[in-house]
Amino acid sequence: MNTLLLRLAGPLQAWGGESKFEIRRTESFPTKSGVIGFLAAALGRRRDEPLDDLNVLKFGIRIDQPGELIQDFHTARMNDKTSYVTYRYYLSDAVFLVGLESDDKKELKNLEEALKQPVYPLFLGRRSCPPTLPIILGIRELPLFEALKQEPWLVADWRQKKDRFRLNSKLPIITDAKADSNSSVLQKDLPKSFSPFKREYEYRAISNQGYVEIKNENVETDHDPMEELR
Repeated sequence: MNTLLLRLAGPLQAWGGESKFEIRRTESFPTKSGVIGFLAAALGRRRDEPLDDLNVLKFGIRIDQPGELIQDFHTARMNDKTSYVTYRYYLSDAVFLVGLESDDKKELKNLEEALKQPVYPLFLGRRSCPPTLPIILGIRELPLFEALKQEPWLVADWRQKKDRFRLNSKLPIITDAKADSNSSVLQKDLPKSFSPFKREYEYRAISNQGYVEIKNENVETDHDPMEELR
């Protein structure tokens, strides 16, 4: 098996989630529909084109930096006398490791090349959320879980130094799962169509695979009480 690894990070991200009327929520990690849309944009696919070849890729994420949930609001005017407020939620300063597994290395290579020169602009869930570089980490000749488990921590050095007294960080891993698995739950984020006239999503099973402990290379085992005064 081969796994294409991506780094999804940016000032703001917003990944689907339940949205009702004027409230637009976000999940706490990238949805499969959001990442499939990300890949489809890179490939130059129109909204009404099939997604079957992308949906079959086994999908998983590792939460390297969960970020902070923030709320923004917009005032919209319906007519000259009526206006209303919409609330939108975002993840601020989050960093995710995303893996896409396939036994067809050529397919993953095609995706990698498309992401280097995307046809349409790439965004992290919403158009107002551009990604920061690097996005592409490369193809690993490993199954999905092992690739997510073995990849070094993606958090910036300054952030690791901020946690310099923490020897290890526990990073959650969430992957596709079999529907009959006792540990799986259903999430409605498998896209069948992005057509603006008829958007369709199906349920898929996901499973929390536990945590991987990543060693903090900037750890300081000796406490210096004068450090903060320098």
